[in-house]
Amino acid sequence: MKQGQFEARHQAEWDRFATWLETRGRKWRRAAAVAGLDDIEFAAAYRRLCQHYALAERRGYSASLLARLQELVQHGHTVLYRPPPPRWQRALAFFAADFPRLVRAQRGVMAVAALLFFVPLFVAIAVLQWRPELVHTLFSGAQLAQFEAMYNPAAEHSRVGRESGSDLYMFGVYVMNNISIGFRTFASGLLGAIGPVFVLLFNGVLIGGVAGHLTAIGYGGPFWRFVAGHSAPELLAIVIAGGAGLRLGLALIAPGRRSRGRALIEDGVIGAKLVLGVFAMLLFAAFVEAFWSSIGWMPGAIKYAVGGALWLLIGLWLWRGGRAHAG
Repeated sequence: MKQGQFEARHQAEWDRFATWLETRGRKWRRAAAVAGLDDIEFAAAYRRLCQHYALAERRGYSASLLARLQELVQHGHTVLYRPPPPRWQRALAFFAADFPRLVRAQRGVMAVAALLFFVPLFVAIAVLQWRPELVHTLFSGAQLAQFEAMYNPAAEHSRVGRESGSDLYMFGVYVMNNISIGFRTFASGLLGAIGPVFVLLFNGVLIGGVAGHLTAIGYGGPFWRFVAGHSAPELLAIVIAGGAGLRLGLALIAPGRRSRGRALIEDGVIGAKLVLGVFAMLLFAAFVEAFWSSIGWMPGAIKYAVGGALWLLIGLWLWRGGRAHAG
């Protein structure tokens, strides 16, 4: 094969390889697909480049072509065999970039999950302002009495939203409760898409029921001040867990051209990565709930400002996170 034909056949592949190396930079970082090449495909692309270099050398092609291929091979070797980054750096890269990119990649099921959760939540709040007696269809009298005791403005003191316990103890309680909800929401996808649908609707109605009842009876001040800080990470984590569960359920009932087993494995891997991020969000929510939300003497304006800032920051993270590395 003449050199011109050889270059014409493989030039585009070499250019993609060079673009990927340049975009990735000298410092290790996870990169999204660049010019059709991503991290997973890099090793195979590097092997093909080595074959091209060996062929060009054996056939006696020009020194300029050999020099370019040799440079790409050496650069690729450095990237392929360099030591992996520390675990903390990989974890940081996952939460800063990979997780929000993965959430955006599943925007369809995430949008459905958000509707299934937030619509019944806000409807329950609105309905109970109009028909407050309907709360008895959701909760027993003992449960309502417990809610009212926790958020009674007349009994508000240094800690609100809980009856007793130290901050550290309650942090552990909140962690267990939050993570159990997140895991159940995701795992319900093994029952098919109906599982996450039911869990999201159920939780939306219950949370909206509590909020609507306390607001209707005049206890909304302490309640909203308490939930303002941790609402963003907690509620958005439930939605993302629900979206992951819906993806898992769809793999069972609508695998497409894939076998059901293959679809379950592939979507299960995606779901597991999403749940890892969800657990981190719920851990953060539990920390805020235990050490910040329960402070009773803090002015409401500050509580609402911090809560609004967290909604904004988490929204920006999910919307923009990882875009700078997309090439």
